[in-house]
Amino acid sequence: MTKTTYSSLAGRVVLITGGASGIGAAFARAFAGQGARIAFFDIDRDAGEALVREIAASSGTAPLFVPCDLLDIDSLRSAMAEAHRSLGDAAVLVNNAANDQRQVLAEVTPAEFDWMIGVNLKHVFFAAQAVVPQMQARGGGSIINMSSIAWMRGAPALPVYAAAKAAIVGITNSLARSVGPDRIRVNAIAPGMVITERQRRLWYPDDRVIAEIRSRQAVPDAVTPEDVANMALFLASDESQRITSQCFRVDGGLA
Repeated sequence: MTKTTYSSLAGRVVLITGGASGIGAAFARAFAGQGARIAFFDIDRDAGEALVREIAASSGTAPLFVPCDLLDIDSLRSAMAEAHRSLGDAAVLVNNAANDQRQVLAEVTPAEFDWMIGVNLKHVFFAAQAVVPQMQARGGGSIINMSSIAWMRGAPALPVYAAAKAAIVGITNSLARSVGPDRIRVNAIAPGMVITERQRRLWYPDDRVIAEIRSRQAVPDAVTPEDVANMALFLASDESQRITSQCFRVDGGLA
């Protein structure tokens, strides 16, 4: 399949949270393939360094990897400041980092609730807060927040995760209205079932379960990290310059 080239992305600074593996790594590869200058943040140092080597070998330019625990907002701010010093004003922020830990309602403790909100929601707000002045300085930008169809479909084992992912749509809509006059667009992507290595290992070891879920999609083909990354490329590019305050499902039409 021929890949779309977005010439407006060439040379632009793109920041990605949780970019070392899974969908986040697909974002990094996709934006690097468009000639963007990439910085990504992740707690997994080994995976991050491996991805730097991979992208450097394939594109000829190494992305910037800044190890960071996104639960530590001071660490996040420092990581984003390092990216700013190294690459300049960001044109794109992809708030990708998340953890879809399954939980039993009656067993969730206040500490576990706070952790889930921290890893799925809190850093989204503060990453946007940190990057907006950069986008204002350059005259515009695109913030892409990762939501999920989990909150739309009422996934029973994901009560706190679903709450956080619904809240991300609220932040997206509010922020889009707030920074729209600065030509900063804010959108969300809600993926469906995307079987990354982690998803296969933790939640979907049984091919029959995967097949049953895919049978409820309007389009039967597997939704891949690359499918989600393709949506992000479009939302980051000038081709979507009049699109903001939207949440796009990439789920094969899952019912």
